Amino acid sequence: MKLSTKGRYGVKAMFELALNFGEGPIALNSIAEKQNLSVHYLEQLFASLRKAGLVKSIRGAQGGYILSRKPEDITVGDIIRTLEGPLAPAECVIDDDSKECYKADYCVTRTIWEKIRDSINNVVDNITLQDMLDDYKKMNNTETYMYYI
Repeated sequence: MKLSTKGRYGVKAMFELALNFGEGPIALNSIAEKQNLSVHYLEQLFASLRKAGLVKSIRGAQGGYILSRKPEDITVGDIIRTLEGPLAPAECVIDDDSKECYKADYCVTRTIWEKIRDSINNVVDNITLQDMLDDYKKMNNTETYMYYI
């Protein structure tokens, strides 16, 4: 399973907002510059993040985006699922998938895919933006954080 740029860039952008939490709105062009991302692409991502209630947009000359909740209340799972959809290694184990596989009752590999899904969800649901900030503060070379996210 591999995340697309949506999920990876979304986590980077949300981390940037977390770094500036409580200091007012951050313009997308500032996030794009600091994370070396396309402003146009960030606009698409932030439309989804805003719709999901993870960020708020502030209009005006000093406008931009802010987190809608504290960094400790937003998980990496919240961000990734908003931008990527459900996290599952196979179609047959997507939680909200309405169509059930006709082989589910006797498919030996389904159990494996469920365990992988549950493990991935457990990890991303237990890492918050605050955890990322704490890890960032522990890093020795604070100038290169954008290259490691």
